[in-house]
Amino acid sequence: MKNIIINTDYAEISHDSELKTGKIVWKRKTTTEEYQYAFITLLEYSRKHRTDNFLSDIRNQSVVSPENRKWFETEMLPKAVEGGLKRAAVIFDGNVFKKYYINMIIGVTNKFGVPLKIVNSEEEALEWFKSFEK
Repeated sequence: MKNIIINTDYAEISHDSELKTGKIVWKRKTTTEEYQYAFITLLEYSRKHRTDNFLSDIRNQSVVSPENRKWFETEMLPKAVEGGLKRAAVIFDGNVFKKYYINMIIGVTNKFGVPLKIVNSEEEALEWFKSFEK
């Protein structure tokens, strides 16, 4: 069952209790506060609702600043892994600047043992998440 946690002009944050998946759909370029708030909101929700999987749809997100990327790597990801995150997927459209960001994130998730898959659709990501339940 999908539960929308917050829906703003910059992101929709939701959780699917059946698939134990937290999701952020980015709608536009965000400020540092908005970027961090979205992740913190999902992390806090995940403390009470099991979240093995994370899905980020970055097709409408602008380039992520080095400051936000560093915060994600040093603050957010370690807390998410500590909270039970097992895998993540990113819906990606091929923009070269976003590819650089994703490659940086892949390197960090590898350090934490969290597989990260780049996909073209939500359906592809959910099928991948389901494959771990067998």
